[in-house]
Amino acid sequence: VEYEKVELTGEKLGIDVGIKELAVTSSGKFYKNINHSKEVKRLERKLKRKQRSVSRKLEANTERYTKNRKPMYKTPLKKMKNIQKQYAEIKRLHKRLTDMRTNHLHQISSEIVKTKPSRIVMESLNIKGMMKNKHLAKAVAQQKLTEFKRQIQYKCEKYGIEFVEASPWFPSSKTCSCCGQIKKDLKLKDRRYSCSCGLNLNRDLNAAINLAN
Repeated sequence: VEYEKVELTGEKLGIDVGIKELAVTSSGKFYKNINHSKEVKRLERKLKRKQRSVSRKLEANTERYTKNRKPMYKTPLKKMKNIQKQYAEIKRLHKRLTDMRTNHLHQISSEIVKTKPSRIVMESLNIKGMMKNKHLAKAVAQQKLTEFKRQIQYKCEKYGIEFVEASPWFPSSKTCSCCGQIKKDLKLKDRRYSCSCGLNLNRDLNAAINLAN
């Protein structure tokens, strides 16, 4: 498809993605994490209840286990219509949650790209490394950060915006966006960046400004 040429603003936009907020731009805009919304939390609670209910029914229907821990059922599952209904409901809940998250990413990526900056800079994330942290793995998976970057990338191509990927080793969060000093002892729990030069800023916004620069 040949896209029409769009007049760009000449601005350079840095985007810092994370878990607390989905994205923070160097222009100072914060985009919320949809997984913290009431509707997503309600659906996740409902999904948990349905999964527990199926689990109890399967346990009651299990006669014994094979050497490989494969369950042998008293009644074949295909004949148990109640379990099949619950499986279908669980599948629908999973689809509903996936659709909500993907739609949220599309809305935000479109909103960012439609500001028409000349260049968008994002950090190249080591998702596999982030998933090794058992306390954050679920939250990282639910954010769909790779999908978000993919959407930004192809929408930039559509508008003729230059997309730049910063190295995963670039210390965007640890560098002061005012004086350039690197704070090596910055921890994940520190949500504000305080520097000796007098800068006191949200750490994600500081990282986004560094990426834009």
